[in-house]
Amino acid sequence: MADTGADPEIRTERWTPNGVELSVTVAGDGPLVVLLHGFPETAYSWRHQIRTLARAGYRVIAPDMRGYGASGRPTEITDYDIFHLAGDVTGLIRLAGGGPAVVVGHDWGAILAWAYAQFRPDLLAGVVAMSVPFTPPLDASLIDILRARFADQFHYILYFQEPGVAEQELEADALLTLRHLMWRASGAELPPVERQPGDRYLVGEVPEGLPEWLSRGDFDAYGQAFLRSGFTGPVNWYRNMHRNWELMAPWRHGTITIPAAFIAGTRDGVLTATARPGATSLDDHPMLAVQRTYCPGVQVTLIEGGGHWIQQEKPAEVDRALLDFLAGLDLGAPR
Repeated sequence: MADTGADPEIRTERWTPNGVELSVTVAGDGPLVVLLHGFPETAYSWRHQIRTLARAGYRVIAPDMRGYGASGRPTEITDYDIFHLAGDVTGLIRLAGGGPAVVVGHDWGAILAWAYAQFRPDLLAGVVAMSVPFTPPLDASLIDILRARFADQFHYILYFQEPGVAEQELEADALLTLRHLMWRASGAELPPVERQPGDRYLVGEVPEGLPEWLSRGDFDAYGQAFLRSGFTGPVNWYRNMHRNWELMAPWRHGTITIPAAFIAGTRDGVLTATARPGATSLDDHPMLAVQRTYCPGVQVTLIEGGGHWIQQEKPAEVDRALLDFLAGLDLGAPR
């Protein structure tokens, strides 16, 4: 679809897709694209893509996911497991008029998008994941693997498991937390952090101010969202990782059967931290090799210099990759 050049109306609505009221950013008309953000973000992380996709003739919906921003925050940890999250996506597609839709996810949104492509391929014309490639559920829980490997060391996923502990640190100064994470996970070349036993999450120096891709207005939008919501809901997504592994058992060796694309930055820590020792490129990255096995024909776009916040750091490149992928899909009449 071609960019119409028209400035789309972008509005925020209240939808209740699956028993929890969500704040949903809506724009455009045409085939449906659902944008799922990650941690710690909101629908605002898609601000560039929402406008681009709507101008190009797509209907875009981007929720603040449950627990985040202006959306509802269920109190039970299990209310954030993969089945509840997938139920939110199904409800969003239904309320938007039905499929076929394209689900696009970043970070935790990518994990959800991959799972949803296995759960409900009947509702999808394609799936796009950013930063987190497809990895089939392991034969053992990642939580158990991390506990065995990092028994006497810090690992943030393990740190997030105990209710209340991470929140106390993250909420002590939510704005500092966000600024730290936006710098640390970006493509900026910062000195590595040498962690010690007993460390907390926010360690290591970051520059003053904000990364160049994040304006003061952008940062204020995030700040207000997390001052409102806190971090319990977002961290509860991590507290379901072992439960999700159990729930995903029937799909443990399943493949992705619909058209798929993966987009990431060459400086994204998800990839650089797990690259082969001594590797000078990501071409033979083990996670990407597994992804090719389970997602035949997956389109991979690696964006030079991009970090973890890829759709915000490199919006033009991400927009181009999304539009190229969408142009090749069969987005027929809604069903």
